[in-house]
Amino acid sequence: MKRNGIKFGGQRAFFRAAVPVWILPFALLVAPVVAQAPALAMLDRIERGLWDVRYRDGTPAGSVCVRTGREFIQLRHPDRTCSQYVVEDSQSQVSVQYTCPGAGYGLTNIRRESGSLLQIKGSGLTSSQPFDFTAEARKVGPCR
Repeated sequence: MKRNGIKFGGQRAFFRAAVPVWILPFALLVAPVVAQAPALAMLDRIERGLWDVRYRDGTPAGSVCVRTGREFIQLRHPDRTCSQYVVEDSQSQVSVQYTCPGAGYGLTNIRRESGSLLQIKGSGLTSSQPFDFTAEARKVGPCR
């Protein structure tokens, strides 16, 4: 077959020349696994232990026992089972949107300055009340 002066050999000829057919199913299975990095890997690199969280809006400071790093995602919805959607996932920053059925929702942005210092921004709705905060979290020692 000819189009615009270029000769095409058809689909069968293309696949025979480009990729052996038996490789295609394996390539489709392996490619997505190889291309994906662990979700929220930045949070895996922060130090474990007790962290102080100091809010810039005058909210009393609190503390968080960090075991996975993901504890910072839902500061205004602790101990709630919420669905999460990762908006941004880079080496120094993550953003996660979450929804807690019957309890509200939020969007949290966490920026890593070091393994023991984070900047956190959060906004959303909890107990029918809006919230919007910025905070700094620092590692202070082991969990009690």
